[in-house]
Amino acid sequence: MEKSNKGSIYTQSWGKLKKNKPAMLGLFVILLGVFVSILGGNIRPDPSPYAYDNVSSLMKLKTGTTVQFLKVRKNKKVEEASFLDMLFFGGQEPTHRSIPITDYHFESDEIVTNTYSPDNNSEQKRFKLADVYFSIKKQKNQQISPSDQIIRYSSLKNEGIEIEINKKELQNLIEKENIVFTTFWLGTDVQGRDLLSRIMAGTIVSLSVGLISVLISLVIGVLLGAIAGYYRGWVDDIIMWFINIVWSIPTLLLIISVTLLLGKGFTTVFFAVGLTMWVELARVVRGQILSIRELEYIEAGKALGFSNFRIISRHIFPNIIGSIIVISAANFAAAILIEAGLSFLGIGVQIPMVSWGTMIEQHKSFITHPDKAYLALIPGFCIIFLVFAFMLLGNGLRDSFDTQKD
Repeated sequence: MEKSNKGSIYTQSWGKLKKNKPAMLGLFVILLGVFVSILGGNIRPDPSPYAYDNVSSLMKLKTGTTVQFLKVRKNKKVEEASFLDMLFFGGQEPTHRSIPITDYHFESDEIVTNTYSPDNNSEQKRFKLADVYFSIKKQKNQQISPSDQIIRYSSLKNEGIEIEINKKELQNLIEKENIVFTTFWLGTDVQGRDLLSRIMAGTIVSLSVGLISVLISLVIGVLLGAIAGYYRGWVDDIIMWFINIVWSIPTLLLIISVTLLLGKGFTTVFFAVGLTMWVELARVVRGQILSIRELEYIEAGKALGFSNFRIISRHIFPNIIGSIIVISAANFAAAILIEAGLSFLGIGVQIPMVSWGTMIEQHKSFITHPDKAYLALIPGFCIIFLVFAFMLLGNGLRDSFDTQKD
């Protein structure tokens, strides 16, 4: 009977939540962020770790700009990342150097390019065909036969074994595989990195900090709140004394103190945020348990000899789960804002990791420039949309778990 009632509560709550369009919109935005975070480098335009691949000559490109590139293979072995390696914070180390160009043509065993320059001050560069397409082990082993049609080279990929290839065939391969066009849909930042890829990489940080912070606050808040509310007496007095001390310290000041004490970095951020967000949750859990523990079915459980752990976990906790979920959704949104604020101040996520707060800080000087303001506004709007999504979902969860409206 207990399982049936529990199942019906969650089924009814989910049914009411599905009818709440704002809440479902918030859930869609959150799931989209989770999808982008999980797939990581598999779906980013720039699949490099933390989307950190940059071309200095492409700084502050406008949205929708398309640039032609010559991909020149690096003269070293680069392990190809698998699908799993590209998930979350993973990525593929670039196997090529990206040279932005405006046009090109072939001369003998070389490709001659005019490099891209935003100020139209381009220069001509020449690259050996084998250098472009292959990882050359020894430059001196690259030769052209007297017929001027066969190129011989020693490749890293083939462990230095000399290989011959027809020059015309190599030119066709380069045109097909090494000459590419890339569109920067959101433009590039001040260091020439793809802004869309950076935004997508920043989603991982925001959701990760929010999730881990909420889990930490759940463990501490629910545990202390349950113990204080159920046992009361001197146990309650000690826990409430500790809660009131933490409650009296300004949250942001406490987070900054913890961050400076433990050092800057991604790990420190979610520990600092999680260790300061449990207070409200503990107070709510304590208050809920104080009102429930006096009910008849709790007294009946004690009379039947049920352990305190069973009474709390099986009979009290299911009745307060709604409040816990709602507070957790609000804490998730707060954690995202706090992480962005800390990163903006320079004491949050550190290079090379990317955070929306860091992106705003790097481009804050462009706010007053109408044609460049989007560099700071786009990550700012991402923070707003994600936080707003959690608030919509939190309000929807509050209404769906409110049995008094039925």
